[in-house]
Amino acid sequence: MKNKTAFAYTPTDFETEKASNSYLMSLLALIAGLPLPIINLIATLIFFLLHKRSTYFIKWHCTQALLSQLSVFVINTIGFWWTISIVFGTPTLSNAYFAYIICMFLFNLIELAGTIYTAIETRKGNHIEWWFYGPLTHLICKP
Repeated sequence: MKNKTAFAYTPTDFETEKASNSYLMSLLALIAGLPLPIINLIATLIFFLLHKRSTYFIKWHCTQALLSQLSVFVINTIGFWWTISIVFGTPTLSNAYFAYIICMFLFNLIELAGTIYTAIETRKGNHIEWWFYGPLTHLICKP
């Protein structure tokens, strides 16, 4: 899921702390706004905007965290509104709904574990690139 690669330079302690905080921001927002999927995305977006003029290491990890939260937002929003439509609309539970909810739960669990791992490793100064978001981040974030 993730690659531990060497970064172009050795980041300072300040940089590793800020980069690690970009991942922790989404975890704190998860606790604060659990039922609403937009809370994580807004918190990560605010952190990204506050640090978009920082060093490349911080900017890169803020971008990767934001991209991962964007995917989580889309998946969770679909599940949230599908559940709302069942609760307040016609209660038609289907195998497709249960399959989606199970896949959504597994995706969120894997993303949560990956975020915790990435926050810890980034704080140690290790550069972690997620298998999908890492290359996309390289395209968006230039040194």
